[in-house]
Amino acid sequence: MIINAVSSVCVLLSILTRCSDAAAATAETADAQVERFPFFMPNVRPNVPESYLCTPVKIDPASTYYITGFEPNATMNTAHHIILYGCGKPGSRKPVWNCGEMAHADPRLASAGPCDEDSEIIYAWARDAPSFILPPDVGFKVGAKSRVKYLVLQVHYAHIDQFADGSTDDSGVTLLITRRAQSKLAGVQTLGTGGSIPPHSVELMEAACKISENKTLHPFAYRTHTHSLGRVVSGYVIKDGGRRWIELGKRDPLTPQMFYETSYRGTVEMGDTLAARCTMRSDRDTWTYVGGTNKDEMCNFYMMYWVENDEPLLDAWCFTPGPPTYYWHKAGLIDIPNDEASTLN
Repeated sequence: MIINAVSSVCVLLSILTRCSDAAAATAETADAQVERFPFFMPNVRPNVPESYLCTPVKIDPASTYYITGFEPNATMNTAHHIILYGCGKPGSRKPVWNCGEMAHADPRLASAGPCDEDSEIIYAWARDAPSFILPPDVGFKVGAKSRVKYLVLQVHYAHIDQFADGSTDDSGVTLLITRRAQSKLAGVQTLGTGGSIPPHSVELMEAACKISENKTLHPFAYRTHTHSLGRVVSGYVIKDGGRRWIELGKRDPLTPQMFYETSYRGTVEMGDTLAARCTMRSDRDTWTYVGGTNKDEMCNFYMMYWVENDEPLLDAWCFTPGPPTYYWHKAGLIDIPNDEASTLN
């Protein structure tokens, strides 16, 4: 058994149940090289539109595992997006809890963030993205010799019409996991913004952070995420004192939001800057703000990377206030590739 259910998971709630047998969830025997662990929502029935629901599993504290692939079990008709978090401690010990904007929370469930300690994103999915397998010898380390002691699955249900007949949902992801140590450990650096978008405008939502840890990162995949107003999301590594912008990846965020191969396969090192831009176009008559609902917006760029004989970055987050407070030029960035960052090739 590679992952044990949280001790409070197998209980009957007034609204939802979670009593799946984690031991039976593995598709292969424990001594097989790769095991498949289905990590799904426990047949939930969202009662509030724009619900964010989380469910946890505790990793066997005596062993170390490596996640090497992700097979989504979801459709965009049901799940707006899915995020897999790695946590030192989960936000709640409940089998299921509200973990999004509390304004859209089901009052019959407990509310908390996905993680209470050591939060990082391991995987994200949206818009019917296909399976994703990491390169050879690359894996996300979890368990005994990792900060990740729990995995938390978050699913955003933008609409709940499909549950009016009493149907339930088991959206999630099957994890490919091995006990064999991987020589290259994977991590995800997440860039994003706050901010607002005026009506009938094109707005730039930008983030940038300098790498302050003495590590050598090898980017190999990227993912973009906005809601409906996003037109182009681009990511860069900036070198040579800010004068050389190297594209990591650029995408129309309304296409399947999977991880794509980066256009740059060099290294990111201490002193380099990571930067991301979301070009947003609004034809709305009202202002749009960053938030969790489908009527709000988000601007996120995820860079997946590996380090060899080292640990991933301790700080996995890079967020800025966004417009109208923060822009690249206001932050002192120079030689900005304005046209290239906002147009698709």
